[in-house]
Amino acid sequence: MSTAARLVPTWIRVVTLLLALANVLFGVAGYLSTAVLFPDLAGTGLTATSPLLVHACREFSARNLAIGLALLVVSRVGVPESIAIVTIIRALIEAQTLVLAIAAGPGPGILVPLFFLAVEVLIVRTLVAVIARRDAAAATPATS
Repeated sequence: MSTAARLVPTWIRVVTLLLALANVLFGVAGYLSTAVLFPDLAGTGLTATSPLLVHACREFSARNLAIGLALLVVSRVGVPESIAIVTIIRALIEAQTLVLAIAAGPGPGILVPLFFLAVEVLIVRTLVAVIARRDAAAATPATS
């Protein structure tokens, strides 16, 4: 484990790993069945075999799988900058999901992306503080 990786709190590595596993599982599940992502098609005019729906499902699944794999790598490597960057990317996508949930109307669908966005903001804020402390310590000349 690198020196930089030792600076990352264990809870961040664990939460990042859990987010990664969730993304990977959701991505694989979406590839296997469109019903996972689109459970209620009644009244939409779309069917589970609609090419548009299948393409959207695979696109969404690919995005989740890619982010999940990236999070798996950075949670293993543990360098604060890499975890922060991939978490910021995930947070941006979570913000997009939140906007879509708000546009869909009030309901419990807003709570899930809001929760994940809050967790991601907490991770990034903590990592920025870790990086700042590390850089401040490196800039301070050692006394003999």
